[in-house]
Amino acid sequence: MNNDKWLSRILGLVCSVFDGYSTVLFLRDPGRDICRIAASFSLGDSISTGYEIKTGTGLVGWIAKNDKPLLINNFDRDEGCLGYYPRESESKIKAFMGCPLPQEAGVLCVDSKKTYSFSDKDQKILYQFAQLVQDIRQGLMQADHSLKSREYYRYLALIQELRQRVPKWRSFLQQLLELLSQSTGFSHCFMAARDERGEGYFIEGLQQEILPRVNLKEHKFNIDSGLLGWAFKHGSPVFSGLHEGPAGLPLFGKEVPAKQFKSVICLPLVVHRKTRGLLVLADTGALPIDEELKGFVYMVGDYLGLFLENLYLKSRIS
Repeated sequence: MNNDKWLSRILGLVCSVFDGYSTVLFLRDPGRDICRIAASFSLGDSISTGYEIKTGTGLVGWIAKNDKPLLINNFDRDEGCLGYYPRESESKIKAFMGCPLPQEAGVLCVDSKKTYSFSDKDQKILYQFAQLVQDIRQGLMQADHSLKSREYYRYLALIQELRQRVPKWRSFLQQLLELLSQSTGFSHCFMAARDERGEGYFIEGLQQEILPRVNLKEHKFNIDSGLLGWAFKHGSPVFSGLHEGPAGLPLFGKEVPAKQFKSVICLPLVVHRKTRGLLVLADTGALPIDEELKGFVYMVGDYLGLFLENLYLKSRIS
């Protein structure tokens, strides 16, 4: 059963316990003063799914901002609004009760079409439900992380096998990038390789079109422009996704017409104490970049760097 179904079942139970009309769970967006509907249960069909509220706005926003419960048994529209119904449906709601989730994670609400439906005792029970919802959410997230970790390690094992199975560099790189794209969900994975003088770089291993009308086998990119140029110069990783990073910065520089990427991971590949390449993941969608994904990509980058180090040493010896 997926997470949404678990939450919907719990909200249905809450609604039944309080003989309510609707129960709604708002969760706070990380790093933003916004709460959005994560799940709901209603005897009607008029709740606005995916609705967002700003912290401090309306009754739900007040609970989120002040981290305090709220109980209203005779609803007065002059003093506040719910915001998760269309106006004509909200006018039928007579009582409201809401409680913050632990750690300011969100707000759990229940309402009724009957006046004086809720009591102080009900509010204490609702708080226990809020704790239960948060405990289950954290348990589900840990289970998801555990499953994701096992999947990442499975891909690491496949990548590690490549070195013995595919000794030729270009074939090795191509297959490694394919596995990286499959495991992370990023549509474009490639390597940027610096030239000997450090004046520019070339693209290797790119499978999907990213630059129309550019011959990647011959084109040398300016190392003084774009996000990739910045990463080469500073030797620093870049993580830009759903909640972090310099979103919108051109990958190759303004002078190069390319797709607009909302999510980018860029890891320096250090060979003989110099940044000689970059491992790049890019996607046009805004993807979440969590610590598990970062750790996985770092391990792949270290593995790729080791392969390049061996190639470099072989070329120096021969």
